[in-house]
Amino acid sequence: MIDLSYVQEKIEMAKRKELLEKHPYKIGQGKDGKWRTYIPDKESGRKMIKRNTQKAVEDVVISFWKAEMENPAVKDVFKEWIDRKLETGEIKEPTYERYKIDFERYFQIFGERKIKSVTEDEIEDFIIDCITQFNLTQKGYSNLRTIIYGIFKRARKKKYVQFGITEVINNMDISRKIFKSSRKADREEVFDDEEFEKLEKCLMEKLDLTNLGLLLMLFTGIRVGELAVLKWEDYDGSSIQIQRTETRFKDDTDKYVYEIKESPKTEAGIREVVLPPQCKWIVRKIRYMNPFGEYMFEKDGNRTKTYSFRKRLYHICDQIGIPRRSPHKIRKTYASILLDNHVSEKVIIDLMGHTDIKCTNKYYGRNRKTNEKKAEILNSIPEFQINMQNNRTCV
Repeated sequence: MIDLSYVQEKIEMAKRKELLEKHPYKIGQGKDGKWRTYIPDKESGRKMIKRNTQKAVEDVVISFWKAEMENPAVKDVFKEWIDRKLETGEIKEPTYERYKIDFERYFQIFGERKIKSVTEDEIEDFIIDCITQFNLTQKGYSNLRTIIYGIFKRARKKKYVQFGITEVINNMDISRKIFKSSRKADREEVFDDEEFEKLEKCLMEKLDLTNLGLLLMLFTGIRVGELAVLKWEDYDGSSIQIQRTETRFKDDTDKYVYEIKESPKTEAGIREVVLPPQCKWIVRKIRYMNPFGEYMFEKDGNRTKTYSFRKRLYHICDQIGIPRRSPHKIRKTYASILLDNHVSEKVIIDLMGHTDIKCTNKYYGRNRKTNEKKAEILNSIPEFQINMQNNRTCV
């Protein structure tokens, strides 16, 4: 027959041992025969505990850490949440690092709060304060909200709080006017007709691997992270299979690490990108310059990273006298060209790796016409043509 009291005693002893091992300070006996240790203290950093016996000191230590475990700080719940997400593979290192950066930015003070002391009203106040203090866009707020959901869903699961965070946030009355507008002028988001021509010409003047990669982006619209990890096996002579991307995160030494993720940015990103027949020479030239590499963009056995393409594009923008734009602006330009040329919606979303045309129209489609071209278009409209000869009243 199992002795339940004995089993319970063993469990308690194991818990006691675990908590004592967690204690960061030494427990020792002084010359006066008293036993001492320290426990963390908010005001002074640490506070001395002195008792007549070792067990008495250990009892205080265990009570302290039990209370801490039952009411951890917001920052501790956050760490539990993201560590678990990373451990289960729900998020990858770059997302893990981004969550940490966002938490450090927004939760410097709020993160020190004990989770059980946080009320629903305080969460709402905290969110509004973050939006106004940090001038958040709707996208920035979405990232903040993801962290808040994660923290307080875990807190409820662990029975630290009783309220449901989804209901709290859904009941908030947040006006869209509170958010900073993230909409930029079209001229900042794409290369217009003249800039595109200048960029293409400059890239053609020096056909090294990096420039050839940027040319390939111009005529396929692939992401720079996808470009940097293309393998020769991905190209079948007319199209390129997109099935992986480059990711970046900081390691424990605070240095950036570039890794290959064996899937694109999104599920829809797994796609075939068709290379226009008149542009196939670009791939042939890349093959000529890099005949034996596993990756298309590789030199002396070293794969070309995304930052090399980005840095080169900035340099070329400076060289041809136009505002600096990132490689992602090439992708937006490609999408805008497809839309301008009335390519079918199905073809566009397939080539772009989007789930629907709304995404392309909202986030990628931009007006690429210069003011001169716009004036020319307006001037060709019959209703806007005025015969000055027949209107002598005009000054």
